[in-house]
Amino acid sequence: MSDGALAGIKVVDFGQVVSAPFCAKLFSDYGADVIKVELPEGDAARHMGPFPKDEPHVEKSGLFFVNNTNKRGVTCDVRTEAGKALFLRLLQWADVLIENNLPQQMKDWGLDYQSMAAVNDQLVVISITPFGQTGPYSAWNGYDLNAYHLSGASSRYCGRPGETPLEHGTFAADYFGAVSAATWGMAATYGRKNVGGGQQVDVSTAECIAAAFVGGQNIGGYAQDGKFDKRTGVGMPLGAPATIMPCKDGHVWMLALEPGQWSGLKDVMGNPEWAEMELFDDMFMRAQNADVIYPFIEEWTLQHGKMEIMEKCQAAGCPITAVFTVAEAAEHPHLSAREYFVDMEHPALGKLKNIGAPFKLPASPGGPTTAAPLLGQHNQEVYGSVLGLSETEITQLQSDGAI
Repeated sequence: MSDGALAGIKVVDFGQVVSAPFCAKLFSDYGADVIKVELPEGDAARHMGPFPKDEPHVEKSGLFFVNNTNKRGVTCDVRTEAGKALFLRLLQWADVLIENNLPQQMKDWGLDYQSMAAVNDQLVVISITPFGQTGPYSAWNGYDLNAYHLSGASSRYCGRPGETPLEHGTFAADYFGAVSAATWGMAATYGRKNVGGGQQVDVSTAECIAAAFVGGQNIGGYAQDGKFDKRTGVGMPLGAPATIMPCKDGHVWMLALEPGQWSGLKDVMGNPEWAEMELFDDMFMRAQNADVIYPFIEEWTLQHGKMEIMEKCQAAGCPITAVFTVAEAAEHPHLSAREYFVDMEHPALGKLKNIGAPFKLPASPGGPTTAAPLLGQHNQEVYGSVLGLSETEITQLQSDGAI
């Protein structure tokens, strides 16, 4: 991808599962040269699936496949002296290292930031962990949901009022943290001249969620008078209609708060007599009488399909959207028209559909073009052409268990 927006940037991906691999994928899918380094047993995602026919196979994990496109893959056992030396040689080549290991684990391997900077003072190290590199929780084991719930987001968003908070969607904190890490990692990379070299970008996925999901709407209010929002279940408590409604073939998300939106919805529903009642005059009164208005609306939605409702309401200036299943989204003509999905070939999985570029750059289009690497697929190529090792040296590293 020599014509990509990030062409010329050299990246080592030393991460597992989601946060670091997806961050590195954002670099690789837009033209950076990314080498994924795995321990000999492979990225843990290779063992997590989903797998075709639910049959586990290290080369057939959907989770690994989708997060590792456009990368070259090598194995390197940094737990050995020869493997660690090999890894440090790769870092001399790289502009960026992306990793999501516990800080203590990196120290135990002799790969703390100071040790890596000693071999390449221009290296930008993007470290993504649930709780960050410092603080009392930095050494704790944690995963995506640990980070999400530490942020206060579940108290704010997930579940019904007064009931137990619910889990959020899988890997929300990891994916959001990965996008944040890629953004500021690129800033650090392009800003090396301004600061005199590389630096470590310390990304806590919990703090990313706290800042974006919770902070913007709550920190100011809490600082001023000690008040903050809590979960409200489905819908909005201060305005109506603003909720998910059942229909003939699924559900629609309905938002008709402003006068024009409410007027458009009434028109689509045929201007029923009940909609002209005084207690439905504005969104606040409608919210106060939600137990009355929602059954009326539901009686109408259940007579129509979600696509019909969405298209008619959108035409009437009312932002109502069909709630699509994953299967429906995968076949949706709008996403297809934007080339959101691409067909790819994989040696073990065969031909399959993958997610395309999430950000559109018309002058330098990105997105996956080569499949995720097999375990150790590019050992000969990388260690030979990038590091200049001979076939004899590579064979010896294999014999020693370093790769």
